[in-house]
Amino acid sequence: MQGSNDRILTTHVGSLPRTLPVLDAMKARFGGGDFDDAAYQAEIVSGVNEIVKRQADLGIDIVTDGEMSKPGFMSYVEERIDGFEARPHEKYELYTAEVAAFPEYYADYMARTMYGGAVAKFHPIYCTGPISYKGHAALKRDLETLSAALESVKVAGAVVPSVSPAGIGANDFYATDEEFFEAVANAIGEEYEAIVDAGFLVQIDDPFLSETLVDPKLDDAAIRKRANLVVEAVNHATRNIAEEKIRYHTCYGINEGPRLHEAPLAEVAPYLLRIKAGGYSFEAANPRHEHEYHIWEDIKLPEGRALLPGVVTHASNIVEHPDLIAERIMRFADRVGRENVVASTDCGFSSQACYHTEIHPTVIWAKFEALAEGARRATRKLW
Repeated sequence: MQGSNDRILTTHVGSLPRTLPVLDAMKARFGGGDFDDAAYQAEIVSGVNEIVKRQADLGIDIVTDGEMSKPGFMSYVEERIDGFEARPHEKYELYTAEVAAFPEYYADYMARTMYGGAVAKFHPIYCTGPISYKGHAALKRDLETLSAALESVKVAGAVVPSVSPAGIGANDFYATDEEFFEAVANAIGEEYEAIVDAGFLVQIDDPFLSETLVDPKLDDAAIRKRANLVVEAVNHATRNIAEEKIRYHTCYGINEGPRLHEAPLAEVAPYLLRIKAGGYSFEAANPRHEHEYHIWEDIKLPEGRALLPGVVTHASNIVEHPDLIAERIMRFADRVGRENVVASTDCGFSSQACYHTEIHPTVIWAKFEALAEGARRATRKLW
């Protein structure tokens, strides 16, 4: 069970603003400036200690390391998986239909966020040879850093995010997409297993499933085929892990934006529930999706699994009122059972390491404080 029998637990999706010393060191590392690896690693340790304590102090029950060492929630794998080459002169095609509908808005958005604001490179990678995992040392260092940080706080647990197989580059080597996805799943599966072996939950970050369902380049049959490949790849990568140790997160890849071209949760859920996981994390606080809690009146949540709906959003600097947060929590508790709900955020607050996150850090901490208070208010009403 990922929920609780006596209260609503709180958590979040993972990424948080990196500390200024980490950003400075990361910028030097990826930008060719003066770089001292030992000093860099020391700043990461300090940053993780700071971020874990901050979460605990604000009332977050299941914490993360804020992805302190990662330049981006998906781009970090460039250093951890062999068989890929970077193509820095290309750009990702992201949320294609949405960008086509609002080109002026997203040109400005991309300049400020993905491409303009990140301290490290953000570009496509292509598979050009056999895939294998090579990030054992970096992963071990991250896990040891988080373990040490947890020694000085009292929390219910910790989760480590890791990218979905669907977020690891494009295929220019394997004969079929099926072969490519199997190879990627085998490689990133080593990371998943190491996270769980270290005593943490693993969270699989996968905006790619939801984005696949609205990809304008694919017809309905191709969408179903691609979505099924994503599901099968995740399940293959986690085949050696007990489902209660796995959280699966999907979202839409956008923070602040019009968001007219996003798949409704009713279309995502049938694929979502085929993924072997103890908990499912998804957006439920932003105004394009808040009403979708009603789908759980018709869709039965499998026994032993939990929902981790976003009850505060990562797409607005408005801090939600604790009473609204409690109301959002109770909507889900009324439909799937109070013990099967964990209060979370819509998505991460710094999916790319950058100096200016869209939500100001002081606002993020205020949102966490409101999240914890909202969970306490929901608990008093539900128990």
